[in-house]
Amino acid sequence: MTPDRNEGRTQNDPSGSKASTWQPRTGNPVDEAEVRTMFDRIAPTYDRLNTLLSFGSDGRWRRAAVRATGVRSGDRVIDVACGSGKLAAELALAVGPPGHVTGVDFSPGMIEVARRRQSALAQLDFVVANALALPVADGSFDAATIAFALRNLADFEAGFRELARVVRPGGRVVCLELSLPRPAWWGRLFHGVFRRVSPLLGAAVGQHEAYRYLPASLEGFPDADRLAGTMRAAGLVDVRYRRFGLGSVALHVGSVRGA
Repeated sequence: MTPDRNEGRTQNDPSGSKASTWQPRTGNPVDEAEVRTMFDRIAPTYDRLNTLLSFGSDGRWRRAAVRATGVRSGDRVIDVACGSGKLAAELALAVGPPGHVTGVDFSPGMIEVARRRQSALAQLDFVVANALALPVADGSFDAATIAFALRNLADFEAGFRELARVVRPGGRVVCLELSLPRPAWWGRLFHGVFRRVSPLLGAAVGQHEAYRYLPASLEGFPDADRLAGTMRAAGLVDVRYRRFGLGSVALHVGSVRGA
């Protein structure tokens, strides 16, 4: 994993213009209640379609996120916006029975699916809560993760601040998220294909509108360099990232400043 090397340089906008004043959005403009209702609706089919959209690579990316946390047996981890609990389950296996993992999601439908599918892991529990107001004390965990969900938060920097708040000094915050690939022409091609294929797959399970939202949520989302800057603005240090999926996914890691 390499540090981002483009801090302070002019960033290209998604259209490919080199000296643009374009600025990425700082949060999801879609009403939170609307997003929650959508995820409640797609919860039963969410995992299957994610695997199809990632050509089966989502499991490998989740395992990379687990490794990036640096957690060991006996550690405590929180997985925020956990969805159906797949990443939380991988984390639970990493910390083992001596440790504990808490999965949090604001969608009751997702939490219901997670509890049902991950019930075999005694060191894993799930809670319905908002990622921007986690119901846990400061420094409660050794690491925090968020995967393919930061785009759904109303305020990205506030989301990272909240993740950092609940992690002990020296612990890590890990973000696995979609990203527009570079160069600009490849980013435009990727987003164009994603925007068309996602609704078609959604339509196959009766969720056409929901899967129009998912690629739309990438529009205006910060690129990997800017997202690293957002993490630093939230107080995280030693921020670095790596890309997967021909640049379509970025794995960011930052540490909570020591005491």
